[in-house]
Amino acid sequence: MTAVAAVSALVLTACGGGDGGSASGDSGEITFWDTSGPNEGPVFTAIAQECATKGGYKVKTETVPFDAALNNYRTAAQGGQGPDVFRAEVAWVSQLAKLGYIADLAGTELANDTSDFLDTPLGSTKYDGKTYGVPQVTDSLALFYNKKLLADAGVEPPKTWDEVKTAAAKLGGEKTIFINNDAYYALPFIYGEGGDLVDADAKKIVVNSAENVKALETAKGLLDAKAASTALDPSNSYNNMQAAFTSGEVAMVVNGPWSVADYLKGAAFTDAANLGIAPVPGATAGKGSAPVGGHDYVIRQGTKAKDSSVKFIACMSSTESQVRIAKELGVLPTRKSAYENADVKANAVVSAFEPVVTAAHPRAWIPEGGQLFDPLKIAYADVLAGKKDAKTALDEVAKSYKDTVVPEYTVG
Repeated sequence: MTAVAAVSALVLTACGGGDGGSASGDSGEITFWDTSGPNEGPVFTAIAQECATKGGYKVKTETVPFDAALNNYRTAAQGGQGPDVFRAEVAWVSQLAKLGYIADLAGTELANDTSDFLDTPLGSTKYDGKTYGVPQVTDSLALFYNKKLLADAGVEPPKTWDEVKTAAAKLGGEKTIFINNDAYYALPFIYGEGGDLVDADAKKIVVNSAENVKALETAKGLLDAKAASTALDPSNSYNNMQAAFTSGEVAMVVNGPWSVADYLKGAAFTDAANLGIAPVPGATAGKGSAPVGGHDYVIRQGTKAKDSSVKFIACMSSTESQVRIAKELGVLPTRKSAYENADVKANAVVSAFEPVVTAAHPRAWIPEGGQLFDPLKIAYADVLAGKKDAKTALDEVAKSYKDTVVPEYTVG
């Protein structure tokens, strides 16, 4: 979910690591595609090099823009090329496994004992009863707030969307909260109302349910009440949200732990203690719910460096590495043992997010999971812009799911 870097053009021409071969059947040279952003990438790269030195192999880290990574990987893997190790968003793993583009990890040390990993992130590594990935980081969405602005206004962090509306009278109306009009950021409204996108077990499309209509109407209602602002241009919505919050223009946003590094660079948070983190509001207090996100390490099917790739992932996902990553970046470990480390416990971001992740809403780990967002993104932006009512927009999403994403599912 993080990065929007600017390196895409070189990615495909630079791929294909590990094709050299050797007498042992392992080239000893790994190309690792890292989809993290500029704040996280240097830390992952440094640990990758240290793992390679300790493991006796070579690794080349290539930064791939998150938005282009999945398509680039599929294109490369289809031609028998691509990286040896890929940092895949959790929703991509089942899709890549179904396509045969990533390796079954059965028989490797990566699949032998996974008991130390948190159950929800671990679930994203499975497809058809087999293990195809190793959880790298987990995350969810929370309410970030400017402590000084709320304290000066005499406002407590809101627990419901109605409390956000009430707080707006003291926080400057539209300056109260910025709503990012991306599909992923619609999920706290949807899950908080008890809705979902699909029911995978029942093979039903439920994106146009009454709960979801109410959810999108709640988001639009914040704008109509002048209690929130958004960007009418969806392509710039995330950056506009970040700029508005880091400058102190708006008091609250909903975002993930990957955003903290950017916030702490902003004028409003030169004192890091001014950054508050709370669970997302809900329809009722204590019922807020946000999606589980995160990333997994996967190995390309057909790599000539599988043994080295297994060693690499084992090192990158070790408790030692996860503790270091949590300490330096404030991102959330996927190993239970990492949370027992004193330095990790003392990290304000990790400690604030730990209960958020524990209560986070699972997503449908189906091969089509990643394709559910594009139609919803358009609908959500249209609703927030006032171009369509929520029912009409969500009915169109349901039709799109039926026509192109999960045609074997029933609607409703």
